[in-house]
This record gives sequence, C-alpha cells and structure tokens, in this order.
Amino acid sequence: MGEPWRDRARRAVEWNWRLRPAGDPRPHYVICGRDSLAYYVAKALLESDLPAGGARVTVVVPERHRSNGADVATLRGVRVVRSDRLDEATFRAANLAGAAGLALLHQDDVGNLHAALCAQAVDKHVRQVLRMFNGTLADGVRTLLQAPVEVLSDAEMAAPAFVAAALGEVDPTHFQHRGRTLRVARRADVREQDVACGLADRRDPQRVLLLPSDPATADLVLAEATGQPPSTEVAARKLVRARRRRRPFAVLLRAVRGFATRKIGIATMLLLAVVVVLGALIAQAEGVSPAEALYVTLVTTLSGADPDTNKSADAQVMQVVLNLAGLALIPLITAVVVEGIVNARLALHTGRLQPHRSGHVVVVGLGNVGTRVMAQLREYDVEVVAIDKNPEPRGGTLARQLEVPLIVGDAAQPETLEAASVADCQALVIVSTDDVANLEAALAARETRAELRVVLRLFENDFAERVEETFGLGVSRSVSYLAAPAFTGALTERAVIATIPVGRHALPVAEVPVAAGSELDGRPLSVVSQEGQVRLIARTPAGGARTIWWKDLDPRQVIFAGDRLTVVARRAGLDWLTRHCAPPAPAAGDGLPASRVGALPRAAAPTPGPPPAAGRPPATAVPPVPGAQVPGPVGAPSRAEPSVPEQPPGDQSGPSRTATDGGRPTPPGQPTPPR
Repeated sequence: MGEPWRDRARRAVEWNWRLRPAGDPRPHYVICGRDSLAYYVAKALLESDLPAGGARVTVVVPERHRSNGADVATLRGVRVVRSDRLDEATFRAANLAGAAGLALLHQDDVGNLHAALCAQAVDKHVRQVLRMFNGTLADGVRTLLQAPVEVLSDAEMAAPAFVAAALGEVDPTHFQHRGRTLRVARRADVREQDVACGLADRRDPQRVLLLPSDPATADLVLAEATGQPPSTEVAARKLVRARRRRRPFAVLLRAVRGFATRKIGIATMLLLAVVVVLGALIAQAEGVSPAEALYVTLVTTLSGADPDTNKSADAQVMQVVLNLAGLALIPLITAVVVEGIVNARLALHTGRLQPHRSGHVVVVGLGNVGTRVMAQLREYDVEVVAIDKNPEPRGGTLARQLEVPLIVGDAAQPETLEAASVADCQALVIVSTDDVANLEAALAARETRAELRVVLRLFENDFAERVEETFGLGVSRSVSYLAAPAFTGALTERAVIATIPVGRHALPVAEVPVAAGSELDGRPLSVVSQEGQVRLIARTPAGGARTIWWKDLDPRQVIFAGDRLTVVARRAGLDWLTRHCAPPAPAAGDGLPASRVGALPRAAAPTPGPPPAAGRPPATAVPPVPGAQVPGPVGAPSRAEPSVPEQPPGDQSGPSRTATDGGRPTPPGQPTPPR
C-alpha cells in the first residue's frame, strides 16, 4: 500500500527541517531496497556513531509494495523516496549527487546492474554496493562500472551458517588476511598456540557471551589454519553416505499405493473379494476340486457362461452375480492401468517416486540461499533431497548437475515429506522466502518426527528468536541480519574482511586505518581491546612493514598514524574504533561540530616529576566503548590479552614502539605527528 499523504508530509517537513542548517557535515547514503536486508543496513547507518556525528539516509522503495519482514520505510529518521523505477530521475530526486554511498539491495541481479549504470550517469564517483547472486555477472560488474563498486552476495554469506546448523557443527567460516588463513573452530579442535581470539562462551545456551574477558573460557575461537580442515568439513567427511536400503516388500507396497487412487483401489478389492467368495461357494455346491473351482470361476467371471436351466436356483444366482462382477471388473482393471501410468509419469516428473533414504539432509526452497546450502552440502559429500513448489526453481539446473533429487510440492503436505524420507533424515533445512510456509513445513515435519533437527529461515531476527524459544523448532536464522554487517561495512568503506555468525549474532572482522591526529594516534595498543566489544588480532605498521600478529603484539607498543589495526568486534565496538581512528573534527570556527561524544582525551604534555615504574607507561584515563567494562590503566596488560615480551632488537617488522615516559618514538622517514 502507498504511504498516506499525511505521513509523506510529515517526513518532508522533518527532512527539510533537518537539512535547514547549511553545510551539514554528515555523510549521505542512498539505499534502494524493500526487504529486511535494506532495513538492517539503514538501521545500522542511523545508529552508527560516525566521525561526523551520524549519517543521513535516503531509502528508495516502490510506490506499492508488501515487505516480507521489517519495512525499511518505517524507520524514523530516514527520507523516503517512492518510485517504481531506479533511473536517473529517481536518483536525482534522492540527491545522489555528492552522496557518500549507494546500496542497491533488490533481489534482481539485472535490475541492480541497470540501476548502477543509471547512478553512474548521475555521479560517477559515488561508492556503490550491489547485491548479486550470479558470481559471473558480479565479476563483470566490477569491470563495467567506472565508479568504486563492491559486489556482495547475502546468500553466500549466510549459507555456511545454515550448513553448520544442519550438521550440528560450528560455522565453517574461514578467510585469508595478510598471508594467513584464519578459521572458526571449537577450542578442542585446534592447538592452543594457533588460537588468535576467543569468540564466544556457549556453555550456557540461554546466555552466549561474545568476546569474553577471559579468552580461556571461550569454547568457540578464531584460530590459524595449520593444514587441518575445518571441523564442519571433518564431521561431514565422517558421515557415511547413506546407501539406498533394499526393501523389496516396502518398495512393492509403495508402488502399489502410488499406482491408483484410494477409491479405485477399494472398489477393485471389494469386487475381487466377491469373486473369491462366490467361487468358493460354487466349488462347494458342485463338489469339484479347488483347481476346477478356480477354472470355473475365472471362465464365468471373464467370459460368461452358457445358461443351464438344470442347475439349482442357488447355482444360477451365483452364476449371474459372477457375470455381473466380470462386467464391472474389466472397466476397473482398465481404469487402474490408465491411472497407474498417469500417476507414474507425474511422480517421475515431480520427483515423488523416490526410493527410501536415510541420513540425508532435506532442503526446502531452492532460491538463492537454498541453492548455496545445497551446493555446499554436496561439497561435503552429504546426500541431499530438495523440495520446491516451483517445477523449475532457480537452483533446479544446479540440482540436476549435482544429481540432487527435486520433489515438486508443498513441504507442509505429509505425502511430500514422505517422498523426501523426512522421517529418516538427519536434518531439515527450510529456507524458502515465505515465513508462513516455512513455519507450516517445520510444524508438519515435527509431527512426523518429534526429535527432528529443523533449521528454519525467518526474515525478522526478533521473530526468529521468539519462534525458536516458543515452539522449540531447533535453529532459526535471519539471512538479512547475518549479511547486514558486511553490506554496511562496504558502504561506509570499512574494510570488513569477513563476518562470523555466532548464533543469531554477527561479529565482523575488519581492518581499520589510523589517521594522523586521531584519538588513537600515539596511544598504546592496550586501549584498543575492549571487553565484550573489540579484540585486536593484528597490526600492520605504517609504510608496508610486516604485519605483527597476536603472538607478537605487546600492549605497550604505541600506535602511529598510518597503522592498520585488524580486529574482531561487535557492531558498537567497530563504530567506537572507527570513530577514534578517524581524523580530528574541524574547529568550531569552521561551522562544523567541534567535538564528538565519547572522544578520547588527548595526552597532556609531560610534567616534571619522578619517572614511572620501569617498563610501565604513565596511566591515562580512557573512556571505553559503550557497553564494555572499564579497562585498567593505559599500558596495563588487558585481562583479555596477557602481556607478552617486547620485540627483540633484531625484529625487522619496524622500530620498537613501546610507550615511554617522555613521549613516543618516530619511525624512520616519517614526520612527527602533532601532539
């Protein structure tokens, strides 16, 4: 439904009032989308604590649309532009020229490409983030567009979480950064010296602790890959591919049941019963052997018998009834044969005529996410059966290439679940785009088997959490919620390397550059790690020196302008770190904000006095990230990261950057940053 004119007027007045002050320094972002992914990206931008004091967000949605989940147009503080076409006129109406970024988040690869080309005609320098499923088309987009562009796939990001939940393992997330490969694993599956960061403490399923203060309590860790495959792949390889068990009687019974409808089957069985009873009575009346009685019965039923007036009245009645039964039996046999042939063709076409399986995974919905889940499960050599209402779904071609049986039907119907052998599968993954259909299929599957592991896709993250707690349907996931941090990071030019799903939370791994004169310029590394929010795993010194990883990081080392900090953080922690690594705000005389909320205080000039204790820098109060516990004095070893020895003199990764009582050293060839 279109937006009421009163709401449009209110939004227009509010937006014009907000833009009334000239020279608004806040970055402007334009988001084109109408589903939950656009909602979470816009919400993250509105709630982010950017260096300029927040962001201005304009969303472009169709005139009339139905949102399957959270509606981005309902967010307070955004400007709404309604248009059914993403052309140059629409982008000019959205004030795209001079914007900091454009997000094209519709589920239409070609439509997003066309919109990107139109946006390039309006502003060829605007940063664009495109949502695409086709990897080949995504590679071509990077070549076609002259503007800075990032192409992401939410299905590719979220599929590992569904696969891990289906196999009962941790998420098989792995990524390469600065020459090393890091992966998510259980602490028991990796060596202690390979652990880079403790991600979560999941001992209490009702209260998962992210980035705990004591890394030793985390059972889910980020570790360096040392040649051993991820735990999910190990578990998948241990799965023996389910063999099709040979059950001749069960197969015959299933074939007979699928050969004709129930009404025709009942009529045929009743008619045959009448023939058998009459044949037995004739044999008893005429005193013949069983073989002769069978012969007389069949001949009388199928071809009729000559009238014999010398027979008794009972024999004549039975003969007439047998002739009538024969007349009815022939059409029934014809109907059974014809219907059986038709049903067999339909069953083969829809995939319902399937042998019995066990130990497999059933995937409902071969859309973007379902196709990725199916492909990844087949990479692990897990047998998969797919269900979709559409005879030619998006992943149908890939399913045929991977020899995955496709059953066409409603997953909420018992016959469809029976054809997929859901009662004997190890997991049911429901990832269609309809929340109601997903819930119906999950409830129907639980009626088939109460202890079945169900992995359910729901668009709204809060709704998914409540469904999981109330109905006990196993694991529920929101694809948009899992993928939103990566899209937000690409839009704001944060170098988000990967996104680690932990339950319904997402931990982005990012590399943040330190600007000259920023709040962290000249501070020790100990101020970076914030309990429950930020964990530092690597630092790349300015000038392209060798990256220093967690094993060699000293919390007393000083941060310089040009350094790049690699962290694992929550969204609030990443906002905090980005704000304190950004350049300082202009002076109040320039007409721009003179201060930022929560800024770190700059270090005062050293005063004469007794020197500090050996090996420890002077303590300085540092405001923590919102939501994190207050750390100890600057320079003191963090509770989350134990102190390590200083770099040896022969280390070629850069000059020793240890905080001193009189200032800080300056690397060779680099000017001294302002204090």
